Amino acid sequence: MHTRRIGDVEVSAIGLGGMPMSIEGRPDEERSLATLHAALDAGVTFIDTADAYHRDAGEVGHNETLIAKALAGHDRGRDVLVATKGGHLRPGDGSWTLDGSPAHLKRACEESLKRLGVEAIGLYQFHRPDPRVPYAESVGALRDLLDEGKIRMAGVSNANPEQIREANDILGGRLVSVQNQFSPAFRSSEPELRLCDELGIAFLPWSPLGGISRAAELGSAYAPFARIAEAHGVSPQRVCLAWMLAKSPVVVPIPGASRPETIRDSATAPELRLGAEELAELDAV
Repeated sequence: MHTRRIGDVEVSAIGLGGMPMSIEGRPDEERSLATLHAALDAGVTFIDTADAYHRDAGEVGHNETLIAKALAGHDRGRDVLVATKGGHLRPGDGSWTLDGSPAHLKRACEESLKRLGVEAIGLYQFHRPDPRVPYAESVGALRDLLDEGKIRMAGVSNANPEQIREANDILGGRLVSVQNQFSPAFRSSEPELRLCDELGIAFLPWSPLGGISRAAELGSAYAPFARIAEAHGVSPQRVCLAWMLAKSPVVVPIPGASRPETIRDSATAPELRLGAEELAELDAV
């Protein structure tokens, strides 16, 4: 597996997004554990989760607990950087709410520490800005958690360029990651990607294949991805991830998966080398 860096940690160039294994339509636990173990077998050493990745009320942190169980049951589990997030909530009725208050973020971090079974969280990210709370106060909570040793690295998610710069300033230059939506269907995070490249901050595209319901349709929705995939004898999904990796060395896509075969295919994307003309064609989509 090719590698990249998040802060001072070397990770696989392709990570795994855990959300599909815990929200609506999720598989049974046996298949989820098989998917997580398939990722580890394929060399994946970066897994993304959040306390809000659950389906029902009363099961906050379902995905964190699942990942902790999978890592404990695999001999490569200790080699994995787990990123989790706080500040986004799910009441259990399918909706999403926000709480970016420092008190909530610090309390959420403590609960995530327990579920993950670690003394310090490898990467903790503020999940989404809360318009009711000054951004500086939310990120200030991450600064405090860093200083207290509760988290080893800090990041932000769903942030714009101004917020990225502000977060990095508040953290004293210690911002290591930005996790924003980015895919062929969602290109508006290009400015954030360029800024991360400039600052040397890892850019973690979420839903890089278009989301749970659309990933399988990537090739039919975007002809160039299907055409280039056919020329290389690979899937359009693999082409998509290789295209993202070619954009900058700070990019570490985190495709979601709920089947072993899906993450096995994604994990091979760093081996695919696309030509300049192919990349230009995909950029033009």
